[in-house]
Amino acid sequence: QVQLQESGPGLVKPSQTLSLTCTVSGGSITTNYYYWFWIRQPPGKGLEWIAVMPSSGSTYYSPSLKSRTSISRDTSNNQFSLQLSSVTPEDTAVYYCARDGYYSGGGSTHRYLEVWGQGTLVTVSS
Repeated sequence: QVQLQESGPGLVKPSQTLSLTCTVSGGSITTNYYYWFWIRQPPGKGLEWIAVMPSSGSTYYSPSLKSRTSISRDTSNNQFSLQLSSVTPEDTAVYYCARDGYYSGGGSTHRYLEVWGQGTLVTVSS
């Protein structure tokens, strides 16, 4: 059973870089066909997709955050990480890492967010 756990500072100062790591257990981040996500939820708002990394190691970013976002992975430790630069208080949110799942039906492959970390609150404040 795959489990994800976020880790990183809970408080970041404005203009600094937010850095989080997701440690994966029970499965490998290089297993084919899976995608690994960073998602956030600001207080009182909905979920926002930040970035995704397929098992191949490619990277895809939300257009609204692309200029400030970088994701990477450490396959030896089975981890993937998020860096968000030049943060402001608007970046305050609960940050989640997640992995998708998929099934085939009706001639198509359907994907959904299957496994989530518990989330970690990051507050941007001086």
